[in-house]
Amino acid sequence: MIHPTAVVDPAARLDPTVQVGPCAVIGPEVELGPGCVVGPHVVLYGRLRAGAHNRFHAGCVIGDAPQDLKYRGAPTGVRIGDHNVFREHVTVHRSNNPEEDTVIGSHNFFMAHSHVAHNCVIGNHVIVANGVLLGGHAVVEDRAFLSGNCLVHQFVRVGTLAMMQGGAAISQDLPPYTMAWGDNSLCGLNLVGLRRAGFSAAERLELKQLYRLLFLSGRPLRDVLADARNRFTSAPAQTVIRFIEQSRRGICRHGTRARAAALPEEPSETTSPEESGPGNP
Repeated sequence: MIHPTAVVDPAARLDPTVQVGPCAVIGPEVELGPGCVVGPHVVLYGRLRAGAHNRFHAGCVIGDAPQDLKYRGAPTGVRIGDHNVFREHVTVHRSNNPEEDTVIGSHNFFMAHSHVAHNCVIGNHVIVANGVLLGGHAVVEDRAFLSGNCLVHQFVRVGTLAMMQGGAAISQDLPPYTMAWGDNSLCGLNLVGLRRAGFSAAERLELKQLYRLLFLSGRPLRDVLADARNRFTSAPAQTVIRFIEQSRRGICRHGTRARAAALPEEPSETTSPEESGPGNP
């Protein structure tokens, strides 16, 4: 199941069910679990551990050295879970120090030409669209959706079920369940994503009320957090509050009042997802 033109180091550990395409290159410290498929001209290198049923499409480079001027050749790595898809020419760099890895969970979809830099941590069921660039040490939590050509600065966190509209760029943390547009700006909640994820109407309503308090009240964020902790008790609301309290880079803020003075009303239960909002996961 290994093409005769592939170059596989004898020390690499590949499950017998792994398929390796023509002209692929696999280094000595690579481990691939059952059912992985390595396409043509893929390069897997460094201390790379990948679980089951991952698919690496043509031209991927996974586990190469970090683009970090401080890196001096230490044996560093990448850890990948199960059932991930890496489309054409995706790049994932290994960490810049042996004490931690670049980490990718399971069931993620990385579209063509996207880049995951050193020491990033990606959760599960994340969609990273074409041309997305993730800076070093970025964190993307479960079920986030990063649209085409989005930019995430190093050390920035993207919260669970957050969404970035195409071309958005953030250098501050993006709270869970919110939508980013432009530069470090929010434009409301990812309502369609919340509905599809099974959030109840009561949970969605509380999140809208929390959003208004945090981002539309006109009060300083640090002043309203104490009120929010006492007023909003659902698990999703507490997730948002904890995320903001733990932020070290600051939080993206709501865009201009001219664009949206308040959150849009949530679509009715009879409205189709296609009618209810642009590009939601």
